[in-house]
Amino acid sequence: MLRDVLREPTFLILAAVAPAPLHGYGILQSVDELSEGRVRLRAGTLYAALDRLVGEGALRVDREEVVEGRLRRYYRITAAGREVLRCGVDHLEANASAARNQLARGAEAGLA
Repeated sequence: MLRDVLREPTFLILAAVAPAPLHGYGILQSVDELSEGRVRLRAGTLYAALDRLVGEGALRVDREEVVEGRLRRYYRITAAGREVLRCGVDHLEANASAARNQLARGAEAGLA
């Protein structure tokens, strides 16, 4: 079962495949773009995460094709994966809101 709080790489992998199926290298590129270079997954880490997410039901293999003699597997987010991603977004937004409120309270108290 998926954890209540998503780690950033898992969150970004799910976000990467949310619009459309992607193959591994496409996911790596999308995660890099979404994180503005902060998160750079290695292939081994990515494929372990993809296997885990497929096993947990958040992703499924959409299709496979051979390109230049190499197997390219495309991954699609499932309804369960979309729900996990939505919960992750809600969790991050709630934390950001709480932090903004705390900063505002500090500013009101003259703690710039």
